[in-house]
Amino acid sequence: MTEVADAVPVPVTTRKDWSSDQEVRWCPGCGDYSILAAVQMLLPELGVRRERTVFLSGIGCAARFPYYMNTYGMHSIHGRAPAIATGLAATRPDLDVWVVSGDGDALSIGGNHLVHALRRNINITILLFNNQIYGLTKGQYSPTSEVAKVTKSTPFGSLEQPFNPLSLALGAEATFVARTHDMDRKHMMEVLRRAHDHRGASFVEIYQNCNVFNDAAFEGITGKDNRAEMLIPLVDGEPIRFGAEGQHGVVMSDDGSLAVVDVADVGEDALLVHDEHHDNPALAFQLSRLSHGPVEPTPIGVFRDVERPEYGAQMAEQIDAAVARRGSGDLAALLRSGSTWQVG
Repeated sequence: MTEVADAVPVPVTTRKDWSSDQEVRWCPGCGDYSILAAVQMLLPELGVRRERTVFLSGIGCAARFPYYMNTYGMHSIHGRAPAIATGLAATRPDLDVWVVSGDGDALSIGGNHLVHALRRNINITILLFNNQIYGLTKGQYSPTSEVAKVTKSTPFGSLEQPFNPLSLALGAEATFVARTHDMDRKHMMEVLRRAHDHRGASFVEIYQNCNVFNDAAFEGITGKDNRAEMLIPLVDGEPIRFGAEGQHGVVMSDDGSLAVVDVADVGEDALLVHDEHHDNPALAFQLSRLSHGPVEPTPIGVFRDVERPEYGAQMAEQIDAAVARRGSGDLAALLRSGSTWQVG
């Protein structure tokens, strides 16, 4: 069936073809609408088939995403979407597998599954909607909420140091790591295109506004009037600079730490040149730590894009090699072999 399908040209589609007949039910003004629109507009440009595309999610507001896509999909278990996606992607390499998750779903109960999907380099694209709050359960603090965050579950302020999703992904040796936000559809679509085209585990953090329980959490950096001075665009092979006139930049100190400077004070030659393909994730990690929250100049774009063997392909090669050595297996003989126990 795969060979027949591949012989037929991919049909031309529009956003409407990728939109399901389900009523989209998020709070009016939620940033999820913008992300959904970006994905539905991007997919027709990717030259992929709806019947070969799967969206998987866990639990939370973001987890409704598969309902609104006219593709295969599954609204799975809280935090377990990366685990389910691992099995699917490893056994069906012909599929495009997307995982949609929120900061609570992915980084709390699902943290372990996320880390292992990234380190194994499963061929999936993970979208983390980060709104720094639990939205579906009505406004409790999440693993990305800032210290001292006052919520229904932290009435005196959160005491916990929040996760930095990009630092976590880079620490897990993810081969593609990027950040975008829901207020810039063009940027979102380009980052998601890069993530999809990457062979292996792609991780994209999307700053997403929850206008009911954590409104304007990212307004200080993603607001239209603030972006030029607060968002640091990462462009591979180019000096890292930003500002309305490109007057600010990023330099590396002697101790390896990064700092924001005025270009006029140091000269352009002193600026750090972005290298998203560097095999060592240390530089990308430092960039992920440049901002300590959405109140400081914050890097955005692709932090890391490197090649490494993909888990599913390696698994298939291992199985083929074993079959070649030993011939086809006999399941009945396997079940009756080796040690057995009698109970009772």
